[in-house]
Amino acid sequence: MTFVNFESGKDIYTYPMEFNIEKYHLKSSSLFDFFSAEEAALVKSKMTRKEYQKGEYLFKEKSYSKGIYILRKGKVKIFQTNGEGKQSIVYIYKKGDYFGYRPLLAEEPHPVSAIALDSVVVSFIPRELFFTLLSRSSSFAKKLLSPLSREFSVWINKMTIFSQYAVRERVALSLLILHKVYQQSEDKNKTVTISLGRDDFAGFVGTAKETLVRMLRTFKDEKIITTKGTKIILLKPRALVYMVSEM
Repeated sequence: MTFVNFESGKDIYTYPMEFNIEKYHLKSSSLFDFFSAEEAALVKSKMTRKEYQKGEYLFKEKSYSKGIYILRKGKVKIFQTNGEGKQSIVYIYKKGDYFGYRPLLAEEPHPVSAIALDSVVVSFIPRELFFTLLSRSSSFAKKLLSPLSREFSVWINKMTIFSQYAVRERVALSLLILHKVYQQSEDKNKTVTISLGRDDFAGFVGTAKETLVRMLRTFKDEKIITTKGTKIILLKPRALVYMVSEM
């Protein structure tokens, strides 16, 4: 088996090369990279700041998109709700991520709902401005195809894997994904603390809360993680990678 190095905090871990966390995680990029200087100035003059409290909806499943959200602060979960009212969390957006443009391009309703996981601030680009940009720049739509395809692939990879593997592997992979989500890009060496309520974590894994809690207790007993309340810190990410390297 081939190995690669992975840095976490002050320790260097050796990971199997077969495992690629980027298959399940979106790299942050700036939407403004797609604009000319003139277009960027127009967007900045027209976009608005919006704030949401923890638990507040940004939009609901089956509603039509009113524009694009650029996350400036906090985290947002996107999820689908089944007939019993249980949430299946598809992804968690972090600072710098942007979303809401896919339904605009497809002229379809949102396939998911979005709720603030904590205090959230977004820059909001209204749909009218979005379509103005599309009409002015033929290259803008083409540039959006790459993140659109990437986002779709990440969603499909997660849903496919989580439908095929046991809870232990799903929890291990979820911890690795969330480690990336909660990692501050500007400080790779800082200890990463995953702060996510157990109900949301269970919705992310796709299991019952009680099952998730038992699995986290097992990982804690094995000294793979440590916990303080709902907060989780990975002590041995390599052990988690070994569990999912064949996925």
